[in-house]
Amino acid sequence: MNLAPDHAELLWPPEKTLFPVRQVTLAVEPGDHPFHLAEREAAARNWREEVSRNPALFDGKIVFQRRLDLQEGTICGTGHIIPYSTFLWWRSQPAPTSGFHLFGFPVIVSSDGAIIAVRMSEHTANPGQVYCAAGSLDDGDVVDGYCDLTGNMLREVREETGLELAADETDDRLFASHQRRRVTIYQFFRRRENARELVERIEEHMRGEERAEIAGAVAIRSADPSAHRYAAAMLPLIHWFFSGGR
Repeated sequence: MNLAPDHAELLWPPEKTLFPVRQVTLAVEPGDHPFHLAEREAAARNWREEVSRNPALFDGKIVFQRRLDLQEGTICGTGHIIPYSTFLWWRSQPAPTSGFHLFGFPVIVSSDGAIIAVRMSEHTANPGQVYCAAGSLDDGDVVDGYCDLTGNMLREVREETGLELAADETDDRLFASHQRRRVTIYQFFRRRENARELVERIEEHMRGEERAEIAGAVAIRSADPSAHRYAAAMLPLIHWFFSGGR
């Protein structure tokens, strides 16, 4: 998972598997990310095409990792702030060779054992996909030069679902998976409400939104990968969770 294609990549567990991590430390440095410098013109052309297809897209600022290492259970990274348009161009590459996208998945678990996820609206960059309420780390998630990953997860859940997650709903364990230079960090939040109650609360929140990011809430009760149009990062999660890894 290092930028240099050396044996250090073998220190990471296999792709598409969930593994425990002790800590995630993500520094954000000033200046431009090398990928943005090299690809900004191509990214700008791609952005014009993306917006022509979906005028609702917004070119905000997100954190994009330049370096990412796993050492003794700790993930350490160094990143830069880049335009979202640059990330979309990077994401479109069939086999990117530089940069890493690390993001958090707050996994909401109902009292009756379901994972509560959301289905994204058609006007978003991931239309129709089902995954945990989440979003890329952005410039507002940077505190004293480091990313506040948990703060990002709590904010994304609040904005998309209206749910306020609390510290006493998690045991602070972290897990991760990786695939094609994308790294997902999972943190579990166990609610007192059952799945029906949580879905109803989220749908009530949606009714108050003029242009909601989500099209609905989903209660996931099995590891069946074909049950919904899952984002790739959901598949190792549901396999692990419903195979007894709770």
